[in-house]
Amino acid sequence: MAPPTFLVSLAQATEAQYIEDPAAGIDFRRVVHGEETFTLHRPVVAGDRLIPTLTVESVRAAGGHAMVSTRVDLTEESGADVASVRSMLVVRGD
Repeated sequence: MAPPTFLVSLAQATEAQYIEDPAAGIDFRRVVHGEETFTLHRPVVAGDRLIPTLTVESVRAAGGHAMVSTRVDLTEESGADVASVRSMLVVRGD
């Protein structure tokens, strides 16, 4: 059985696709990781083939910075829920 934090590598790789998209307008050099939470629907075990899906839940301004809330839902190939990883990214202002 994998610890829940094992999923952070898959979640961050999925978030990177959004951060690196020029349309997002995010300079990765200005990104600070704010927080992370995990919701497990079942344990992750060796041999699982997980499918990540990214949702940008909100983008808001706070104190001259942008706060980006994301959720990566991880499912089995069958579509059954395995876990969700929520992150808050802070994009520092000038």
